[in-house]
Amino acid sequence: MAEVLPTPLNSSSTQPPPLFDGTTRLYTSYVCPFAHRVWITRNYKGLQDKIKLVPLDLADRPAWYKEKVYPENKDPAKRKFAEELLSYTDTFNKVVFTSFKGNPVKEVGPTFDYIEAALHKYDDGPFFLGQFSLVDIAYAPFVGRFQIFLQHIWKYDITAGRPKLTTWIEEINKIDAYNQTKLDPKEIIEVFKRFLA
Repeated sequence: MAEVLPTPLNSSSTQPPPLFDGTTRLYTSYVCPFAHRVWITRNYKGLQDKIKLVPLDLADRPAWYKEKVYPENKDPAKRKFAEELLSYTDTFNKVVFTSFKGNPVKEVGPTFDYIEAALHKYDDGPFFLGQFSLVDIAYAPFVGRFQIFLQHIWKYDITAGRPKLTTWIEEINKIDAYNQTKLDPKEIIEVFKRFLA
């Protein structure tokens, strides 16, 4: 059955869709070939029911478009920051994994402080770049596992004194796409115990 396509939003649309209601949205333009590639991918993966289309009339954009969807002056800075955070994932993971053979309580603090500081950079949402992005996807599987293992083995709470990290974890756990991929904590603990051998 063919998908019923929503009407593109234009300047008469005074309010953007809600940001944190648990719905994943693809902001797109039916006429843009670059956006069309993402639309094809969504459909090919069968995600029509999971990712809602929010088409925009780029010739008559809503007033909120530049601020909420494409903030011209912020994108280069966010892109650069995203690259920094993505390159830090290797360091982050190495420090935490290596600490399992030493004293994580003393060794991992600076890495989680780095994450906390990064989460303070943008205030337009609870994620690394404000809105959910590839950066959050890169960190979520590791932070989730580290939180479970460090708490279970060393009673180390990675969120203590880190309110932004606390909120980030809470918000990540509200995302169905993430929750559908989470492992049982007992399985994580058993797998990670091998690093102690």
